[in-house]
Amino acid sequence: MAENDGEMTSEEMGCKQPHDTHIFFDRSKFDDENYPTSTSIAQDIVETSIKDLLFKYTEDMRTLKKSLHVDYLMGVLKNVSCTFEQMDSSRSWIIYWVLHSLALLKSDITLSMKYAVINFFRSCQRKDGGFGGGPMQEPHLATTYAAVMALCTLGIQEAYEVINRKGLLNFLQKMKVHDGSFYIQEDGEIDVRGIYCAVSIYNLLKLKDYQLFENSIPWITRCQTYEGGFAGNPGMEAHGGYTFCSVASLYLLGGLNKCDVKSLKRWLLNRQTSFEGGFQGRTNKLVDSCYSFWQYACLVILKQSILDGNNSEQQNYPYNKLIDNKALQNYILICCQNVNGGFIDKPTKRPDAYHTCYSLSGLSLAQTDAESDTQEKPMDDKLPEIHPVYNILMERFVQADSYFSEL
Repeated sequence: MAENDGEMTSEEMGCKQPHDTHIFFDRSKFDDENYPTSTSIAQDIVETSIKDLLFKYTEDMRTLKKSLHVDYLMGVLKNVSCTFEQMDSSRSWIIYWVLHSLALLKSDITLSMKYAVINFFRSCQRKDGGFGGGPMQEPHLATTYAAVMALCTLGIQEAYEVINRKGLLNFLQKMKVHDGSFYIQEDGEIDVRGIYCAVSIYNLLKLKDYQLFENSIPWITRCQTYEGGFAGNPGMEAHGGYTFCSVASLYLLGGLNKCDVKSLKRWLLNRQTSFEGGFQGRTNKLVDSCYSFWQYACLVILKQSILDGNNSEQQNYPYNKLIDNKALQNYILICCQNVNGGFIDKPTKRPDAYHTCYSLSGLSLAQTDAESDTQEKPMDDKLPEIHPVYNILMERFVQADSYFSEL
């Protein structure tokens, strides 16, 4: 076999390349500079698993297998196995992930199932405000966020009416810390997730307490690291999930211009992996399909902030020219669709509702961005547009926003 700087060509691998893209073969692999570490070895395993996958590449692998994913998601919604017992406190999340994924796939559930979901969340809501992860569980900001977004995804008045807005505001006020941060639950941890969950719920439901987020913008900006991304708390490592929570919160609070936007953009753009095409969550970490949403959404929010006139960088922001949009879509579709339905973190992993939700959300952002910014022909598998801050369908956001604005 001939050598090509240590890289195998597609012909040497016996694979047929699609006519419109080189997919992965012409991209740069990770270079450990002949000093292997546990990090570089793990990266090599991922890249090898992708190459192994491409031995059996067909054009059909780039097609979104909607019916398989719908069947998988309905199975999760209807028949959760006993192995999910350890996720009992995450039931609100599981329902949100499934409902949002089904909405993205344009697959509606029956009215009877909608009422079953409504009754479930009614049983999760505490009288003094907030939702637990399951019935009779303590309220938690993250599961409250999941419950609110799931109910808004249902998109019917009966779902909206479940939410006790007065009690929910009381719960948010109890979680507030004087320095601007929020407890995630009573006597629980403090990190930027708490602010994001609180401010997104507050804005979507049109709650009113103009002092609730006093000092929150300065607290969030202290979470930005020297790399440019945001950590969960000041002084910690930048991470994709925490960066999304920070960027989305600053956007809703009108404070994006208070952070180092240039450094943030550089960090976000460098999180797209050169070989796989997907995003990683942190520097020198492995690709993960969920960051297709967490990282890409930050770029979309930054662009929207400029369009809104809320960002000091009033200039053209062509990040779509710096992100390989097609590579991202290829990673999601070719590497992360499970043959039996659902999406996976990366090749060799098992599907789950979490990665299915955020893979589809990231795919929606990438497709919408490609259509609006590069004028590419929309794919046959075009997904509905989502709101990059709330991660629900834009259509469902508009409906909920209209309903709660009239209260």
